[in-house]
Amino acid sequence: MLRRKWLNGKIGVDTWPKAPYDPRMSHCRLAKTDDAAAIHAIYAPVVQNTAISFEYEVPDTAEITRRMEKVLANRPWLVYRDGAAVLGYAYASTFRERRAYDWGVEVSVYVHADARGRGVGKELYATLFDVLRAQNYCQVIAGATLPNEQSERLHEAFGFTRVGVFPSVGYKFGKWHDVIFWALALREFPARAPGLININELVQRPEWQWLTSE
Repeated sequence: MLRRKWLNGKIGVDTWPKAPYDPRMSHCRLAKTDDAAAIHAIYAPVVQNTAISFEYEVPDTAEITRRMEKVLANRPWLVYRDGAAVLGYAYASTFRERRAYDWGVEVSVYVHADARGRGVGKELYATLFDVLRAQNYCQVIAGATLPNEQSERLHEAFGFTRVGVFPSVGYKFGKWHDVIFWALALREFPARAPGLININELVQRPEWQWLTSE
């Protein structure tokens, strides 16, 4: 169940309402490269202290900026803001490079340790999925290192289907780790794949104001 029930697969037609479905959900906006330092601060402990990320070395702010620019060339990278503070972020990246995979994306969400349990991840995901639907994407894929009860609960809450588990697929901190993958259809699959809308085009359209806090 996504954030706004009026986004029922009829993206691109003249059915936008006079107000967002839930006006309380107004914390998410498109990330800017100026957010790289805040994103780095959220991600660094995940790399350093957990197997949630399979990276061994923390990427520096310049590398975070490069990754953001790569995503934002086509797809959304969102931040959750509370005043001036960034409490979390979520983004959609390429699932596979072959052209036939274009209508599915892999999604990730990270929340500051001090902000967990406050619904930040849920709002980020809900907004991200709304934006991806508006871009005409059809499916999202997510993965997580096991065990991770919080991630499992989050994906189950959004109706993801468990696809499978890769046993002992990653090695970090002297241990082998399993990874679970889920999939979620964002709409009914049409007979013909729809044309995808670049994120930089979408932000110029009137409906963008209903998708984020901007």
